[in-house]
Amino acid sequence: MVAVYSSSFVIALAKFGDPYYFVIRQAIWGAMGVILLVALARTDYRRLRPLAVPIMVLTIGALLAVLVVGVEGGGARRWLGVGELTVQPAEFAKLAVIIYLAAWLASKGESVRSLEHGLMPFVIIIGAVSVLIMLQPNLGTTVIILAITVTMFWVAGASFLQMLALGVTGLGSLAVLATMAGYRADRLSAFFSAETDPLGNGFQTLQSLIAIGNGGIHGLGLGASRAKFFYIPESHTDGVFAIIGEEMGLLATIPLLLLYMILMFRGFQVARRARDDFGQLIATGITTWITAQALLNIGGITRVIPLTGVPLPFLSYGSNALAAVLLAMGVLISISRYGNDRGGYMDSHPVEKRRVVKKREPRS
Repeated sequence: MVAVYSSSFVIALAKFGDPYYFVIRQAIWGAMGVILLVALARTDYRRLRPLAVPIMVLTIGALLAVLVVGVEGGGARRWLGVGELTVQPAEFAKLAVIIYLAAWLASKGESVRSLEHGLMPFVIIIGAVSVLIMLQPNLGTTVIILAITVTMFWVAGASFLQMLALGVTGLGSLAVLATMAGYRADRLSAFFSAETDPLGNGFQTLQSLIAIGNGGIHGLGLGASRAKFFYIPESHTDGVFAIIGEEMGLLATIPLLLLYMILMFRGFQVARRARDDFGQLIATGITTWITAQALLNIGGITRVIPLTGVPLPFLSYGSNALAAVLLAMGVLISISRYGNDRGGYMDSHPVEKRRVVKKREPRS
């Protein structure tokens, strides 16, 4: 909340006359997200498996509704709602896809390696979701979903040839999509040659780097950022990492990177220790989601990769994005809590044979 307020109060005051406009909304959605996180963490994650298909159907319906009656903003149609109350289905689609795909892959067993029962249905499922999200348009979320699903497919036991085919096809498709729209081509131009257009396409990229450079090791001090005074567009969303770097320096950004690395390590550790394929695949998907999104955001701000416009998990303003990540963390905690038990809901749902990650033997 501190990061959201510090990076947003200037734009909030200018646009809405209220410096607390964004932080209040973030706090409300964050509180709802925490309540749902606790509820999901206390619920055995295996109870989600029978709900996988209904959740996916509702998600597809919401994505279709966005294209028909969605709220438009910034040249994109990504929201459903009226007035101040809006929902971005694409954010929650990440978790829905993870749950559905985990249930589907877990039911396939070794047949996931076949073309007819593995690769083709997988491509159809993920292709349908990706097309609906790209029509909004939303390339950043599409890239994250592709990263999630391909990783889950690999963990489920996909063959090398299947992964090679997906990699070549996916990279080719992303290359085409990245150059089809003018604003995406501008982002590529900003990545490769920002210095040639410092007041145009390269403005956000260069200002982000300047902000981080100004922060140095110790930073300018909390609230003392100059870049948030409209030097970095959307400084409270995908530009928040630059503001943190400017105000608190490397003493904040390096520990932040370490925290994301710890979360990644612990998430994959939960996946490795899960006693069934369903839990393993969900944990893998959630961990890949948060890791990929953090890498895309920070990589874009530091000019390691082109800008994608995705928010930084837990820190950027984005009420729906925060709520979705908190929901996912609740499921991940549930897998950590219930994934190693020997009773309860597990008794009526036999443990499946794991294929990729070695199963830890239960304690006697």
